[in-house]
Amino acid sequence: MTLLLPRDDGTTRPYEPCPAPSQAPPGSGAPLTSRTVFSAAHVVADPRADVSPDSPAAVDWDATLAFRRHLWAQGLGVAEAMDTAQRGMGLDWTGAAELIRRSAAEAKSAGGAIACGAGTDQLTASADLLTVRAAYEEQLALVEESGAQVILMASRALAAVATSPDDYLETYGHLLRQASEPVILHWLGPMFDPALTGYWGSEDLDEATETFLDVISAHPDKVDGIKISLLDPGREIALRRRLPDGVRCYTGDDFNYPELIAGDEQGFSHALLGIFDPLAPLAAEAVRALDMGDTKTFHARLDPTVELSRHLFQPPTRFYKTGVVFLAWLAGHQSHFTMVGGLQSARSLPHLCHAYELADGLGLFPDPLLAESRMKSLLATYGVDQ
Repeated sequence: MTLLLPRDDGTTRPYEPCPAPSQAPPGSGAPLTSRTVFSAAHVVADPRADVSPDSPAAVDWDATLAFRRHLWAQGLGVAEAMDTAQRGMGLDWTGAAELIRRSAAEAKSAGGAIACGAGTDQLTASADLLTVRAAYEEQLALVEESGAQVILMASRALAAVATSPDDYLETYGHLLRQASEPVILHWLGPMFDPALTGYWGSEDLDEATETFLDVISAHPDKVDGIKISLLDPGREIALRRRLPDGVRCYTGDDFNYPELIAGDEQGFSHALLGIFDPLAPLAAEAVRALDMGDTKTFHARLDPTVELSRHLFQPPTRFYKTGVVFLAWLAGHQSHFTMVGGLQSARSLPHLCHAYELADGLGLFPDPLLAESRMKSLLATYGVDQ
């Protein structure tokens, strides 16, 4: 059946859905060997809960954990309680703590890799450096107690209270000395969260990079890797070439990930990406090609996905989660298109329709007829006659 999809100008265009899914093999669950790959996973809201946008998140725990099992089945690791899970955009610390506990326990049962975000989002009022440090300590302890690897997330509270690079050096140095195992440091750019503008003590990214490297070089034994989300491949490559031996670079660049993961003669990036939530089967297939030394097949699988990723992450980039959850609904990973905080409304109908087109063209939907039926129901909700 031909669907009439709205355009940006208010008109509609005909679209013929693909009749069959891609022929990507089902996930084997076997670990990927040439790259360490984490998918930052979304949470599934409970659509029947009586909540408002200001209420604590109501999570459908069964569906949320089932989606993590789907990611592990592909051989990917799960990056839990990150911005993809709507940390600070609908999911508060109480909800994130429960998510970490449940997902870490599920990872043990499934034998899957998991790393969890530790930040300071329990702070709701102005703070000083000691208060920020104590908030970090509380979350770091919880993640370690759960048995998951720690991802030290960028902190809005620290960005607000820090007055110099030394404040970052002191805070992160204290936390790294406390960590029992090597952590992943997360540099999230202001395009993902405007409150993080000037992180590491400067809006000049060259100056900020030097402070970031100073933190790492002072504690190389406590840093497993760095996760960079600046959407600047040249800066990421330059930074990863300066990392101490044994410290990995995990790309968080949802615009340029194929070239960064493939790498060059001087190295490559591992991955910790929100776009690998909807792309999990294709991403795993592509990296398995790299495991076999087949760079050509890697690019053939992953390069065509970049147009979809750039569409989902277009400005305002922080609302990419809406497209991620939308595609999970179309793919049958959840029964509804509802998000915590009501963020299903954060993208326009034309934006969602183009996301459907691009994902359908990639063969991302295991059941294309289900995706088509759900698109028809969405269009009808918006008053678009077929």
